[in-house]
Amino acid sequence: MLAALPSIVWPILLGVLGAVFGSFIATLAIRWSQGRSVAVGRSSCDGCGRTLRLWELVPLASFVTLRGRCSRCGTRIAPSHVVTELLGAAIGVIAGLVAPGFEGVAGAVCGWLLLASGAVDLAAFWLPDRLTITLAIAALVGGIAGAAPDLTERLIGGAGGFAALWLVAALYRNIRGRTGLGGGDPKLFGAIGLWLGWRALPIVLLIASLAGLAVVLVMAATGRRPSATDRLPLGTLLAGAAFLCWTLSA
Repeated sequence: MLAALPSIVWPILLGVLGAVFGSFIATLAIRWSQGRSVAVGRSSCDGCGRTLRLWELVPLASFVTLRGRCSRCGTRIAPSHVVTELLGAAIGVIAGLVAPGFEGVAGAVCGWLLLASGAVDLAAFWLPDRLTITLAIAALVGGIAGAAPDLTERLIGGAGGFAALWLVAALYRNIRGRTGLGGGDPKLFGAIGLWLGWRALPIVLLIASLAGLAVVLVMAATGRRPSATDRLPLGTLLAGAAFLCWTLSA
């Protein structure tokens, strides 16, 4: 039945779903970065603590209607909410456009999981194993179901991606005597390998590295001199690079 849907329906359907998932991902990133459970209670205002009504939870539309503020206390709604909702919608629309059907759905799901991982890493420099494992499982299910690349390339990518960054982290720690990469980065890179296959991993790493370099250059251009102790959320950079690579290869 889904296979019979017109191509134009897929970006619309996945875009709407992406906005909904984006709203959840924004809440997840905020709560997890604060050490709170995402399953505790309904969404509430960060200022007055009031439980939000259903009409205040509509992705994107509620932010516009409320003009970015709580309807009771006037506290500004965190911009990360609307940005993440927009990114979730964009992932869905792009996936629906480049690969209408099953592969687009699989790409969108992996994209949303990468968005969640990237959002949490950006907020707290932390890549939760639950998200990485879910991404790995989704990637394997896609491979078993016949989505490109084939399962062998995915398995090699999973093992190779994890091993490559784990080795870099170990060498850096032995040479410099301090941690250079978080423990979640090799796991995420391995999960990306399970999704895109081993051939895509050098490109993903190159794009992520160039994006990181661009961030450093922007920091320097704005008068903030980067130091050796400054940290960049590599997981966020890898997540964005991975979805871009999938988009270009789909």
